[in-house]
Amino acid sequence: MKSNKEKINYVKVFFNGKTSRRDFLKWIGFSTASVTLAACKGPVIKSIPYIVKPDQINLGNPTYYATTMLDSFDVASVLVKTREGRPIKIEPNLTSKYFNTTSARIQSSLLCLYDEKRLKFPILKGKKSSWEEIDKYVIQHLKKIDKKVIFLSCSFPSYSTKKLFNDFKKSHPNAEWVTYDAISYSKMLDASKEIFNVRAFPFFDLSESELIISFDADFLGDWSPENMGKYYVNRRSPKKSMIQHIQIESNMSLSGANADLRIPKKPSEIRKILFQIFQKILYGKEPENEIANKISTLINNKGSKSVILADGDEESYKYSLLINKKINSNSLKKNKFILSKESNDEKFFSFIKDLEKGNVDALFIHYTNPLYSLPHYISEKVKKYINKVPLTVSFSMNKNETNEITDVVAPIPHWLESWGDTHTLSNIYTLIQPTIQSIFNTRQFQDSLILWGNIKEKNFYDYLKKVWEKNIIPKSNVTSFNEALFHGVVETDYEKQKININNEYNKKEYNHIKLSKEKILKQSFELRLYTKIGMGDGNQYNNPWLQEFPDPITRATWGNYITISHLDAKKMKLENWNSVDGALNGDCINLIKDGKVFIKDIPILIQPGQAIGSIGLAFGYGQEIGKLTQLCNGKNGYKIYDNFNIIQKNIQIKKTYKTYKFACIQVQNTKLDRDLVRDVDLKTFLKYPKEIWNKEEKIPTYKGMKFINDIPSFGIENNEKKEGHHFKLSIDLNSCIGCGSCVIACQSENNIPVVGKEEIKKSRDMHWVRVDRYYSTNKNQEENYDNPKIYFQPVMCQHCDYAPCETVCPVGATSHGEQGQNMMAYNRCVGTRYCANNCPYKVRRFNWFDYANNKKFNFNMNNPLGKMVLNPDVVVRSRGVMEKCSLCIQRTQYTISVAKKENRSIKDREFETACSISCPTNAITFGDFNDKNSLISKKLEDKRSYKLLEFIGIRPNVSYQVKVRNEI
Repeated sequence: MKSNKEKINYVKVFFNGKTSRRDFLKWIGFSTASVTLAACKGPVIKSIPYIVKPDQINLGNPTYYATTMLDSFDVASVLVKTREGRPIKIEPNLTSKYFNTTSARIQSSLLCLYDEKRLKFPILKGKKSSWEEIDKYVIQHLKKIDKKVIFLSCSFPSYSTKKLFNDFKKSHPNAEWVTYDAISYSKMLDASKEIFNVRAFPFFDLSESELIISFDADFLGDWSPENMGKYYVNRRSPKKSMIQHIQIESNMSLSGANADLRIPKKPSEIRKILFQIFQKILYGKEPENEIANKISTLINNKGSKSVILADGDEESYKYSLLINKKINSNSLKKNKFILSKESNDEKFFSFIKDLEKGNVDALFIHYTNPLYSLPHYISEKVKKYINKVPLTVSFSMNKNETNEITDVVAPIPHWLESWGDTHTLSNIYTLIQPTIQSIFNTRQFQDSLILWGNIKEKNFYDYLKKVWEKNIIPKSNVTSFNEALFHGVVETDYEKQKININNEYNKKEYNHIKLSKEKILKQSFELRLYTKIGMGDGNQYNNPWLQEFPDPITRATWGNYITISHLDAKKMKLENWNSVDGALNGDCINLIKDGKVFIKDIPILIQPGQAIGSIGLAFGYGQEIGKLTQLCNGKNGYKIYDNFNIIQKNIQIKKTYKTYKFACIQVQNTKLDRDLVRDVDLKTFLKYPKEIWNKEEKIPTYKGMKFINDIPSFGIENNEKKEGHHFKLSIDLNSCIGCGSCVIACQSENNIPVVGKEEIKKSRDMHWVRVDRYYSTNKNQEENYDNPKIYFQPVMCQHCDYAPCETVCPVGATSHGEQGQNMMAYNRCVGTRYCANNCPYKVRRFNWFDYANNKKFNFNMNNPLGKMVLNPDVVVRSRGVMEKCSLCIQRTQYTISVAKKENRSIKDREFETACSISCPTNAITFGDFNDKNSLISKKLEDKRSYKLLEFIGIRPNVSYQVKVRNEI
């Protein structure tokens, strides 16, 4: 071990910016060792120090652990890739049948582990404390308590924790668990309880559906607790039984962008259409609305092959569920329910009343921040009530608005440092295991319960193992706790007898339903609150990867805004415009309700497809505590989340004198008649040959118009067999839903820096993968604004065989490898940027600064803890160097070396890039084209396959497949 003096010297050298390569490696080694060994002071479960190296761990090789990602909004079965004790990448655990996709948020949660602003020790009365002091303080107060002990928590679907809480209640019988989610699912759960007799989110199985009708439900976004994109895409393969998708919505959403038919309507009109369809299907009453009449006919024609989804108020959920039951929808036949959400508005408001009356003697707040996320009209009251509670304890990872006023702040570990379990779906249980020892002096919420509840087990690991071995393992498909831990997920028959579906509905009760009439103010809007695919509920607000993640629809980063229709903006004299430097600017407004300004100076973004009379605002922004609060100008949408309704009516807006400069990475919104994204309707696809709907482009020559392959200088090597491996990549535009999971996967794998809001404004984003979003062009520009079709196209380096970047590099820094990849020798690059200028795809990125060591870019790569997320297989680029996608060459070479060591051939799909393995819809396929039985070979030979800008003659190794719409 090194002396403290040596360690201090390393720190000084590192922060003075004079770090040599050797010093850097020493520092990384010391950082990793200190994290690994620091936790040895406490109880360690099956931890083997590297002094005696375990056989299964080899330095330089990754080790994978199956675990479960769980926070206040997301849950997923994942594999965690670790290197020398450091988690560096999150990938899907395909052993699990459900919750096995990794969104941008799920992957980015890795970065929160290495947040230097995390709580590092317990706090008592605002001062640094110890766990001994905290335990003594809490236990003394619990002994004196006569009234209620409330545990306020986000949805926490943990079987063992619920059992532990029941054991805690034996010593504290007045304890109650109250579930509060920042974004409430209570209305859907209440509707499900009434219709199905189960208070859980129905699992919609789309495998036998042929028609989806969604009423403002963004089911490809965050409407369902589980990602529905993979189920949706499985039914979107272009054949006669391809599912049809109709989306009626106010905001332009991911679901609307992928729909075959999108109908923009403001929320009140959507509810009326749904109600009339409900009356038609259940009681035969003819709809007055033409849209409702046509959709009712479609539903009757498809019968049980239809599925109706809805979002909004509780009545909308009931209407949709009752229609599904009436038509005996195939989507609900398996009687499965998602159990990951437990929001209960009724119990929460009852808790507020208890606070007001002084009936609460102890309040434990677990992994939620109510003083930030509560609506404005009750947040101040709750703050006043909490201050009067004798004992208040906050269990959280970071400082926030709520734990600023609590007596005790008990820091909890990141999920990657924790033990636990989840019960996310009927009969499905998953385990959470630590992949790194606790970095800071934190303690799990459950370990505190064990101590304060005088429970006999020494720690939560022992308790968890005992519960599983007694209650879950005997009824599951595994035989031991270690086997369950290896797979990360088990299936049981434990719930089958408990779920008793109520297959009858009371006709009398629903036969007389009438829509309530509301007073509508003149010149008012209906506000639709929504979640961004990158930010969710705001739990990861201080995650720089997510702040810089471009929204799939607006392509904006670093903040939220009001989306408004073109026509409404014109009436209100609100504008977006491009400045001289190409950036997008916009006017700002005040958001007013009941004569009171709720949100000041929020920018407007004119969104094509926004329903007239409606506006949209994203949750999750506007937090006041954290290192990114000064960089992100987002506004708090929860302030206006009255009664936990995502639809707020009678909203007025007033233009202010401020303007806003968006950090938007795409300001060119249309294809400008270029043949970039190809699409075709299903009937044409099935009826006509490829030459009609997937034409090869011709170029002019002195002999007239010719195909590129007919020109000798370009086509001569087309059929030439290359030795060894030849890597290619295919992107199915029919499967790509635009979620952007590939963007974060690539950023995590390849050490891509965060550049910040000011650099994004200058179009200096560094993402190696971008997902271009195009609006359809029409001769009538007004129609294009009102309701355009949307196309998504992921674009990365195309690895051209005749790459134009290679011919212009004066120092030979970029060249072509024998395996098909366009290579970059970073230490040769002198930063002329000729290659970027000569690239027709504009996929090369230039390091304007030394982002990893420049304090101006104080994100994750500027501190020792943040650097621990870096992948040691990929070099960190320095200032003046050009970088771009390498088709994850480090992964392909590792796969080759493993197969060589094991003396075997490589199996198909064993080659994966970061983007292909993380794509939730399997839109991206990567592999060896020389293996003619491989999936990539079949994809490239498919009649839908084409290449982007193929007419240039540079022969890219990335191909696309034509998008097919099943138009109504």
